[in-house]
Amino acid sequence: MPAGKHAEKHGEKPAAPSAGTAGATPARSGPAAARGRTAAFSAGHSCVDVYQGSVAALVPFLVAERGYGYAAASGIVLAASLLSSVVQPLFGALADRRPMPWLIPLATAAAGLGVALVGLDAGYWATLAAVALSGLGVAAYHPAAARLVRTVGGAGHGAMSWFALGGNIGFACAPLLVAGALSVSGPAGWWLLALPAALGVFLNRPPRPGRSAAGPNPGGQGGGTRPPGPEDLRAFLRLTLVVIVRSVVFIGLSTFIALYVRERGGSGTAGAVALFALFAGSAVGTLLGGRLATRWGRVTIVHRAYAAAGPAIAGVLFLPLPLVYVCAALAAAALYVPFSLQVTLGQDYLPTRMGTASGVTLGLTVSVGGLTGPLIGAAADASSLHTALLPLAVLPLAAWALARRLPEPA
Repeated sequence: MPAGKHAEKHGEKPAAPSAGTAGATPARSGPAAARGRTAAFSAGHSCVDVYQGSVAALVPFLVAERGYGYAAASGIVLAASLLSSVVQPLFGALADRRPMPWLIPLATAAAGLGVALVGLDAGYWATLAAVALSGLGVAAYHPAAARLVRTVGGAGHGAMSWFALGGNIGFACAPLLVAGALSVSGPAGWWLLALPAALGVFLNRPPRPGRSAAGPNPGGQGGGTRPPGPEDLRAFLRLTLVVIVRSVVFIGLSTFIALYVRERGGSGTAGAVALFALFAGSAVGTLLGGRLATRWGRVTIVHRAYAAAGPAIAGVLFLPLPLVYVCAALAAAALYVPFSLQVTLGQDYLPTRMGTASGVTLGLTVSVGGLTGPLIGAAADASSLHTALLPLAVLPLAAWALARRLPEPA
């Protein structure tokens, strides 16, 4: 039925079209418009997360061209990752207190500018400050963007899955961006590194007033008119433990799988193929999560995914080398199926503090997982890499047991 009659049927007065919108179709603010906004934010997420991977990709250059020692270079990476992860909950709390959609494009610009300023070569501390600026931009972007993706019209499990996939793609493309940009000699190469940020500022523009929700929408299916439900802090803390366990497992696997394959007799190319299989599986799992949750529910899919992750990781550690690639892809898919679902679950457990929930599930827990990498390395030095990686096949069972007791938000 026509939009005006539909509004009159529900006792509402149909809005008169303005001169600028005369002849416009309702689809512009319906599902098609929501999909367009989701696609733009997913691409914008790629433009931001490319800078998370860029800092690590710069390490060989900093060591070879500037004479930084391994400790100094790794200190830059650690500072960027810790800053971008630990500060995210603070930016999330700030977004909850006072929504600031303008912060999203500003943070995107800061992420790119910081990496580009590394090219000035003004000394180690200036380089550290430039990387810190990029890390702050990344930290400011994620909670506000995840909150906005969830509150725009039509954003649901699928929308968050696409948003997460955009970040995965950006992170994976970072080495290619750095290699291509730095192949251009002089300052021009460094400023090429800022191009994704320039595109991201355009893509991450907040919707115009009236096109998105200003407040929380726990269901993530409409325009934010539903009042938020009660908070469940206990469930959120349990979910936080689940996300930490997942982070420990995936970061440990991605850090050491190439070395493990080479240790088992594979070549350097074989190690790279295993890492590629891991990243490809993570992309597939990210997309599957939203689709599966729509059919069976988020909590069910989360704990089933962790139940599947354990055997897949065991296959990486015990099966013959050709099958390691298949198991690596399956393990990554199982670990990434819950990724976006855990973000929306956290938002629904803290519906009045969705920015804070996003900052914890997207940022803080990742840094906690990353801190276990040196522990795995130390265990490998003391025994063997195979022995050090064995707990990674068992930890998903802990995540499965924790996730089974999570409630499904209404």
